Amino acid sequence: MRRRLVPAALLLPFALLLTACGGNSAADSSTDIDGKGSLILNVADQKGGSEAILRAAGELKNLDYRIKWSTFTSGPPLLEAVNAKAVDIGGVGNTPPVFAAGAGSKITAVAAFKGTSKGDAILVPSDSKLTRPEQLKGRSIAVAQGSSANYQLVASLKKVGLSLSDVQVKYLQPADALAAFSAGKVDAWAVWDPYTSQVLLSKQGRILTTGDGITNGLTFQVAAPDALRDKKKAAAIKDYLERLRRATAWVHDHQEEWAEVWAKDTGLPYEVALASVRRTNATRISVAVDKPLIASEQEIADTFTELKLIPEKVDFGDFVDERYNGDLPPSTTTARASEG
Repeated sequence: MRRRLVPAALLLPFALLLTACGGNSAADSSTDIDGKGSLILNVADQKGGSEAILRAAGELKNLDYRIKWSTFTSGPPLLEAVNAKAVDIGGVGNTPPVFAAGAGSKITAVAAFKGTSKGDAILVPSDSKLTRPEQLKGRSIAVAQGSSANYQLVASLKKVGLSLSDVQVKYLQPADALAAFSAGKVDAWAVWDPYTSQVLLSKQGRILTTGDGITNGLTFQVAAPDALRDKKKAAAIKDYLERLRRATAWVHDHQEEWAEVWAKDTGLPYEVALASVRRTNATRISVAVDKPLIASEQEIADTFTELKLIPEKVDFGDFVDERYNGDLPPSTTTARASEG
């Protein structure tokens, strides 16, 4: 993957510059195939995502169907591929499904994972005089438009009686935001892990506030409705989700091992990967796609509708399928404790 020119102390792989939360980059490639049999499950992924974790946890063995992997650099184009029936299922953060729903895309959220939001942070430079979020009034803040960080910024400001109109929002994708932040051209940066871990470990900045207790900490597996109507593919999706849930649980007890795999797969420094795993990744648990979850995502949708970033009201409940919930805990269950 190509790298963008940013300060060496804060260099991150291009694959992570748009991962999961924002951006508009398209698919990378479709190269890896696992399993055997005549049925092919087309799975959309992001670098260091589902394929890497399943492989590390040993969950790609004994497949009686084939998985064809397609790698995307961010959630929005991944969901475009789901909508276009180019892939059957893929993993994204909590915000891309809301925007896809707002665009009328044919997508269905079929599984959810919940973690802490301590890695979702508003960062300030190490020498900043800001010590409380309410001091952000009138200040410039970089954030990726339509990202989970965008919502976290709105929610964090609201908690202290501020709104987006009270600050100077600079809508920048992570590569540009990173450069602006390190050059002192913005007063703060709303972003997610592993950027949070990278900035903290490089001592370029510190946390002003996090999304913990403010945002829902959800990630999703989103499927194409046509795949769900196909009995054989629906069964393969069920098996795939069960494997992914076991792999997600595996991370909690194998944090150093997963950090090594993740660092190798993405190009992240091991120390950054491990810090991000401890603060964010290892906290995730599988939860049911239920009414409280729908209500939480609806709140995000309504927020972006009010900001006119989504053209009209979205009923998120129309874009979920609860058939794979099984005996999973409710979405209100507390995520695993963070070590970060």
